[in-house]
Amino acid sequence: MARLDGKRVAILATHGFEQVELTEPRRALEREGADVEVVSPEKGKIQGFNHFDKGDQIPVDRSLEDALNVDYDALLIPGGLFNPDQLRVNDKALHFTRQFFEAGKPVAAICHGPWVLVNAKVVQGREMTAVKTIHVDLANAGAQVRDKEVVVDEGLVTSRTPDDLPAFCSKIVEEFAAGRRRGQQRPSSGRGATPPEQQFTG
Repeated sequence: MARLDGKRVAILATHGFEQVELTEPRRALEREGADVEVVSPEKGKIQGFNHFDKGDQIPVDRSLEDALNVDYDALLIPGGLFNPDQLRVNDKALHFTRQFFEAGKPVAAICHGPWVLVNAKVVQGREMTAVKTIHVDLANAGAQVRDKEVVVDEGLVTSRTPDDLPAFCSKIVEEFAAGRRRGQQRPSSGRGATPPEQQFTG
């Protein structure tokens, strides 16, 4: 039996996602038996990018308008500069994301993807990483930033760049299989804001 048989995973994305940060994790999850759906504010197809060059268009499986948190066991947010920059100002995307934390369900984000978590106000006190250019955004929101290929904190999995995808994919399978975590459910419970001078560590 595959580790993720019976699990349903939502990939939250829109135009401008980094293609490999969606396709590689999806492949890893499906290989372990997960049912994976691309959820988007857009309908039809969304445009992927390979850095600044256009990549493939990926079909949207379910509109964000119709997506319900209760239908999924875990959430994945790929990066790309334009994708999370749009999602983080979309109230429905932020509400959808926040519901996973409220339910204690595992969440993964890579590269610029953690921007969405910042705007969803779920990062305070959490150990995280991301692409280096947004480390200061995470720290300003109260996260404890680690410059590592993958960081796991009670069901929250984050990575920095496509170079980290092997480690990221391995950990999301592990954490998504583990299911709900109490520490994920109340991300700020018992975790005070970290002084700025302590927020960046290697």
